[in-house]
Amino acid sequence: MADFSPAADRLRALLAELLPAGAVGSLVGGEILPGTGEKLTLVNPADGRPLLDFADAGADVVDAAFAAAAPAQRAWWGMTAAARGRAMWEVARLIREKAPLLAELEAISAGKPIRDTRGEVAKVAEMFEYYAGWADKLHGEVIPVPTSHLNYTRPEPFGTVVQITPWNAPIFTGGWQIAPAICAGNAVVLKPSELTPLSTIALGHLCNVAEGMPKGLVNILAGAGPSTGAQAVAHRETRLVVFVGSAQAGAQIAAAAARNIVPSILELGGKSANIVFADADLSRAVAGAQAAIFGGAGQSCVAGSRLLVQRSVQAEFVDRLARATARIPVGAPLDPATQIGPINNRRQFEKIGGMVSGAVEAGARLATGGGCPEALRETGGFFFAPTILDGVTPASAIAQEEVFGPVLAVLPFDTEEEAIALANATPYGLAGAAWTQDVGRAHRVAAQVRAGTFWINGYKTINVASPFGGFGRSGFGRSSGREALMAYTQTKSVWVETAAEPGVAFGYVG
Repeated sequence: MADFSPAADRLRALLAELLPAGAVGSLVGGEILPGTGEKLTLVNPADGRPLLDFADAGADVVDAAFAAAAPAQRAWWGMTAAARGRAMWEVARLIREKAPLLAELEAISAGKPIRDTRGEVAKVAEMFEYYAGWADKLHGEVIPVPTSHLNYTRPEPFGTVVQITPWNAPIFTGGWQIAPAICAGNAVVLKPSELTPLSTIALGHLCNVAEGMPKGLVNILAGAGPSTGAQAVAHRETRLVVFVGSAQAGAQIAAAAARNIVPSILELGGKSANIVFADADLSRAVAGAQAAIFGGAGQSCVAGSRLLVQRSVQAEFVDRLARATARIPVGAPLDPATQIGPINNRRQFEKIGGMVSGAVEAGARLATGGGCPEALRETGGFFFAPTILDGVTPASAIAQEEVFGPVLAVLPFDTEEEAIALANATPYGLAGAAWTQDVGRAHRVAAQVRAGTFWINGYKTINVASPFGGFGRSGFGRSSGREALMAYTQTKSVWVETAAEPGVAFGYVG
């Protein structure tokens, strides 16, 4: 018999309140369907022990999800726009009503600090509220064509869209994708990471039981990427594929979608540069550098994992940052004082440790951190102390490759031009920031750093109303704001002849 985590009982109690009969499986047509594939085990990141088992969805369940999505999408698109908006607002109301349960579920199953998951659940509700307001404001335009025609455009949904989301912020990224997709009139078949499916299944259930929402409009597949995810991407009814995750997996998924003649939206990794100039408010920049990389235990695509510091203040800044970082509380996800919880899974934990060891062997100086904190080693959890590596060279692996953990690489620079060149010296382009009191410099740097999001004297502020996405290897398309709605629609051009006696361009009048 498996040695289950003590948290397993609490997890099942939460599921009993959030899902029909507490069952774990794929949510299809408003019902939980058991998988038909191999057994998958969820592990508690805080102690390394099993939480529960479930079966991979399998091809039959994938087919059932698409069969449920098609009629639901037709019913949804047939409703008035105002009615769709009211239904989405009702989803948001249910999320707020269940917020304490959802936040606790996310903390246990994903290993995220409860202080973070409470905020993320609130943001998911905001997403549905924001897009509820857009539902009756999506419209085309009249084109002044030089003929006797009335030409107008209609933004129309794709139909059924497939969304694949990662393990680092499952309920947040689930809501981030579902809300604009259904606002634009689509049905959703979403496959969350097999490491963290529970909160997304719970979110999908709320979408199905909300008043006005057709059952089957939102379907959640519980399964592995190479099996269930690949089947969904290649399905004959798939009309758009949206992926959030690594660049390597994104390239494979985009290629699979292209073989199906289906467009894709990719939100991929990052190696974002956080630039500190000598004239910056260093106290604010120290706090900002911590938030940029250590929030979410560094398991964030937008993490400011490269800290570029002007050489004249580098020693002082790194010393202040290291002393402050050593005070950040690392611990159990449900402890309100915890700011950094465990790494989500053992494989990622070991990858982080290997990259840090490799960087030190290559000559980087370990300023703080470097492994599991002494006080947490007996827990069996995947805890990794916030780590700062100073004196990193631009071409080194730790400066070029995404770590996806609480590891900060510090690189010095002398001039503004050098800072910009270093910031752009990776194939990624998701985010970046600059800390300076020179207004002109702030805008010059923001204009020249290749990144989809750039902050000045701040970091990691995002909002559902603002477009989010990357440049280069960080992907394409946008997953929030008005731009996301446009990405989830197709434009139809309609031509109406208005002339009393239109000319005949070809043929004869019968």
